[in-house]
Amino acid sequence: MMQLFYASTSAYVRKVLVCAQVLGVDEAIERLDSAAHPIERDERIAAFNPLAKVPALRTESGLCLYDSRVICEYLNTLSQGPLFPTSGEARWTSLTRQALADGLIDAALLARYEFSARPLEKQWQEWADAQLKKVSAALAEIERQVSGFSRHPDDIGLIAIGCALGYLDFRFAELDWRARHPLTAAWFAMFDAHPAMAATRPHV
Repeated sequence: MMQLFYASTSAYVRKVLVCAQVLGVDEAIERLDSAAHPIERDERIAAFNPLAKVPALRTESGLCLYDSRVICEYLNTLSQGPLFPTSGEARWTSLTRQALADGLIDAALLARYEFSARPLEKQWQEWADAQLKKVSAALAEIERQVSGFSRHPDDIGLIAIGCALGYLDFRFAELDWRARHPLTAAWFAMFDAHPAMAATRPHV
């Protein structure tokens, strides 16, 4: 079996698990507990990924893969799936949407770490605000594009966006992103109801 270091709270891990479910390879992945942290290094993860970050996957042949972008594309190739368009504008659109979603998650994580991992006397509100400004800009771009989105997790860009929005619900409910992005809210209500999304929602 493949082995995956995972965390139930990680949007990047969720992206991998959604892809695995959609592609029908979820049962071939053993989930390994981890305690990924920006300061306290988990050496168990480091056996697969020297950066000690999740997700980190070891294939059946022993090849170690990271990060989520690489793992998702590996699973798609392994199962000859449709999640990564192979050529043309569709490919670049999909990959750029994935980058937009990953950037949203990165910024949200940095804002969260500023207050959850940094000592009180060293916290910098302006830094966190700057990260949340990136989140707002990413949401505005998603709102601009969302009318052309599929309602199903059939594309890596949309899966990444769905996982990013789910992370905001999980960690930043106070942002109330739906109030300013009604088209995205309507799309996400349908997208997040898909079994692969419902089965992978983050939890503590």
